[in-house]
Amino acid sequence: MACSVPSIASSTFCKLSSPVASLHPSSALFSNLSFPKSFTSRSSSLISRSRPLHKRSFLVKASSEDLPLVGNKAPDFEAEAVFDQEFIKVKLSDYIGKKYVILFFYPLDFTFVCPTEITAFSDRYAEFEKLNTEILGVSVDSVFSHLAWVQTDRKSGGLGDLNYPLISDVTKSISKSFGVLIPDQGIALRGLFIIDKEGVIQHSTINNLAIGRSVDETMRTLQALQYVQDNPDEVCPAGWKPGEKSMKPDPKLSKEYFSAI
Repeated sequence: MACSVPSIASSTFCKLSSPVASLHPSSALFSNLSFPKSFTSRSSSLISRSRPLHKRSFLVKASSEDLPLVGNKAPDFEAEAVFDQEFIKVKLSDYIGKKYVILFFYPLDFTFVCPTEITAFSDRYAEFEKLNTEILGVSVDSVFSHLAWVQTDRKSGGLGDLNYPLISDVTKSISKSFGVLIPDQGIALRGLFIIDKEGVIQHSTINNLAIGRSVDETMRTLQALQYVQDNPDEVCPAGWKPGEKSMKPDPKLSKEYFSAI
């Protein structure tokens, strides 16, 4: 079984001759792996106390209850994941009222663009943690494949230890519910969603398979979101970063911003 890129993506993405996601853990590939003691243990460190959320006045809420569009509640899910060399359960709704969530999808384990994104988010995890934000990675691979990749050194194309969970979406139900599944390929596009503490999707971006994402831009967008939620009478202009001048969403008051640039 091979993983090939659909016609909409670059042909340089990947072609796997023996994807690990389909292998049983007793196969030769997994013979040297150390498996967790429990499939259902949960790390209590993933959820911490949250800051009070101010009332929003300028952030629109979408009307549809069926699609995971910006402004709608994120579709809930519960799935197995790998974290800290253990198999755990992750439920998205557990974070409501506690943390912001960055949920990102990637196509497959043991590929090429994917590890650069996954490790980049892990290396910046402490910065997101300071913003009361959890990171969750998702692919259609099994937890056994995730574990094998985590136990592979980065210099060999692996991930090494990560600071956040990798979720297994073998049923493809999570990818489908967030609108990123490529049906005829059975893998997900590079979708990324920022979900606030109310469980509402406030940002989404979807890249094609050959295009990696920017941790810097994800961080900037998260900071802008938190700023306007804490300051509901203000909005953030293009490229806004913390410490820069914001704008009043008013025909007269906005001139204060425009006159200063």
